[in-house]
Amino acid sequence: MREFHTVEQVRAAEAPLLASLPEGTLMRRAAHGLARVVTAELRARTSGVAGRTVTLLVGSGDNGGDALWAGAILRRRGVAVTAVLLDPSRAHAAGLSAFRSAGGRVVADVGNPDLVLDGIVGISGRGPLRPAAAALVASVTAPIVAVDLPSGVDPDTGAVSGPAVTAAVTVAFGALKPVHALAGSRCGRIELVDIGLDLPATTIAALTPNEVGERWPIPGAVDDKYSQGVVGVAAGSAGYPGAAVLCCGGAVAATSGMVRYAGSVAPQVLSQWPEVVAADGFAEAGRVQAWVVGPGIGTGASAQEVVRDVLATDLPVLVDADGLTVLAADPALVRERTAPTLLTPHAGEFERLTGVDPADDRVGRTRDLAAEWGVTVLLKGRATVIADPEGRVLVNDAGGSAAATAGSGDVLAGVIGALLSTGPSPATAAAMGARAHSLAAALAAGDGSEVAAPISAGTLLSQVRSSIRVLRAQKVLGM
Repeated sequence: MREFHTVEQVRAAEAPLLASLPEGTLMRRAAHGLARVVTAELRARTSGVAGRTVTLLVGSGDNGGDALWAGAILRRRGVAVTAVLLDPSRAHAAGLSAFRSAGGRVVADVGNPDLVLDGIVGISGRGPLRPAAAALVASVTAPIVAVDLPSGVDPDTGAVSGPAVTAAVTVAFGALKPVHALAGSRCGRIELVDIGLDLPATTIAALTPNEVGERWPIPGAVDDKYSQGVVGVAAGSAGYPGAAVLCCGGAVAATSGMVRYAGSVAPQVLSQWPEVVAADGFAEAGRVQAWVVGPGIGTGASAQEVVRDVLATDLPVLVDADGLTVLAADPALVRERTAPTLLTPHAGEFERLTGVDPADDRVGRTRDLAAEWGVTVLLKGRATVIADPEGRVLVNDAGGSAAATAGSGDVLAGVIGALLSTGPSPATAAAMGARAHSLAAALAAGDGSEVAAPISAGTLLSQVRSSIRVLRAQKVLGM
C-alpha cells in the first residue's frame, strides 16, 4: 500500500533527526533530491541541463530554504537560476547564502524560465496564497515543480479555498502527505524523496494497482458460478431503466459468478445482459451473497419498501443513489444493522445524508459519517475517499475526471457489489472497484497513445474487463 502521513506525524518523525543530526542536514537531503528531480525534468522537457533557466519562488520558511539550496545545486550543474523572494528579510539565511555563493541571482519578477520551483509555503502553511504570492504565481507561464506540496493547498485535507499553485510535478520529502492523495489535479506527477524518516503506522492509504490485480477474484480449478459470488441488484424503474442496465452490466463485467436482478425493468436488463437471472421483485430474487440497492429505483413508497427489505437481510449491502435519499429520511435503517453496509454518495448525496458539505475536509467528513452510522462510506470524486467505522481510510485518485458522466456511478455500484459478494471487507471491495472503474474511464477516454475524448457510462462499462486485465497483468508481472 501507499501510505500517507499527516503533518503532525511527519513533524514527529523529523524531530529526533533534527535533534541528532548537524544543523541543516535534512534540508540539504531534501534539496539534493529536489535538484535531482528538476534536473531530470529539464532533460525530459528541453533535452539538456546546462544553460537552461529555472526561477525559484521563495517564501519565508523552510520550504523556501529547500528551494534555495536546490537552486545552489542546480547552479553548480550549469543551470541559470534566479530567485524571487516574497519577503527578503525573512528568507532562509543559510539557503540564501549558499544560493548566492553558487552564482544564483535574486530578481524582482519571474521572467521566462524553462521551469519554476514553488517554494512559497510548506506543510506548515494553511489557507490560500496571499495576494502578492497569488499575483506572482499568476504570472508564471512555465511548468511548476512544487516543493513538497503546491502552495495554497491544505497539506492534510487537500482543500483549496482560494488562489493556489497547480504543479506539473510535486517533490514530496520524507513521506507522502494526504494532499498528495486528495489533490492530484494540483500536484501533478508526484516524486518521493527519502530523507531518512522513521514513520509511524498511518490510517490513510491507497491500494496499488498491483495489489488490486492480486486480490481480484479469478475462477480457480474447482470454482463454480455459486462459489464465485452471487450478487443481487435492486435497481431501475420505469423512469430510469438505464440505471438497472448499467448496474447489472458493471456486476457482469466484474466477473461475478452470477448476477440476480430484482425489479420492474427485467426485459430491458435481459435485452442487454441475457446471463442475468431476473425476477420481478426482492421476494422472488433467490439466494445471493450481497446486495446492491438504490440506482434509479425512485424514492416513493415502493422504493422505500425495497430498501427496507434489502437492509433487513444479514448480508453485505451497498446502498447507492436513490437508496441514499431513502436513508437520509430514515437513517435507522442502516444504523441498526450488524451486517456490513457500504454507502456510496457523491458530494450532494453526502450533504443530504449529513447536512454538511464535505468539500473542506473530505477525509474527516467521511470518517465522521462512517463512525456515527457504523457503516463504510465511499465518497465519490476524482479522489475517492473510503472510510470504515474504525477510522481507516483508503483513497483512490482517478488521475482525471473522465468518469464524471451520467450513469457512471451505476456501473461503479455494480462492480463493487460483485466484489462484495466474494467476501472482502466493504472498504477493500470499494477501493478495488474504484481503481478498476477509474482505469476503465481512462481507457475509454483515451490514454497517452490516443486523443482524449468525452465518454459515456456505456463506453466506460465496455472497458471494465479491459481494466481488470490490465490490473491482473500488473500482478503477474509484479509491477
